[in-house]
Amino acid sequence: MQITAYVALGTNLGNLRENLDEALKRLAAQGLNITKVSSYIDTDPYGVTDQPRFLNAVCEVRTELSAQALLKMLLATELEMGRVRLRHWGERIIDLDLIFYGDDVINEPDLVVPHPDMQNRDFVLRPLAEIAPGKIHPVLHKTIAELWQDLQKKGQP
Repeated sequence: MQITAYVALGTNLGNLRENLDEALKRLAAQGLNITKVSSYIDTDPYGVTDQPRFLNAVCEVRTELSAQALLKMLLATELEMGRVRLRHWGERIIDLDLIFYGDDVINEPDLVVPHPDMQNRDFVLRPLAEIAPGKIHPVLHKTIAELWQDLQKKGQP
C-alpha cells in the first residue's frame, strides 16, 4: 500500500543547493517516488545559532516502505553524503527528517512521527505549507497552514 510521507531537508555546509539536489536525487534513485518539492528557503540556524545559515526544503514522497524502513533510508543517505554528528543541532552537510508518515502517530525509541517539534520550526512549516497547506496534523488537529500562521503570530523565526 502506498503511503504519502513528508521529509524535511536541511544543509548548511558546502554547496547548499547542490546538497539538497543530491539528497533528492539519491532518494529517488533508491525508489522513493518524490511527488512534490517545496522551494528552497534560506533560514537562520535553530537551537545552536553560532553556525552558518541553512537552506531548507520539504518533499512529499509516495512509498510502500514502512516508517522504520523509510527512516533507515534517510539515515543511510545522510551517512552516504558525509553527515557527521559533532554536536546536537550543529552544522551538517545534510539533514533528512521524517515529518509525517501518512496520518500515523508513531512513538518508538528511535522514531517519533509526526516530528515532535515541527510546530515550532518555521524552516519546516513554511516549505510544508507551500506544498501541503491542508495536511492535518494528526495530533494537534490543525492544518499545516494554521500551524504556520500560529507560529508567525508568536513571532518565531
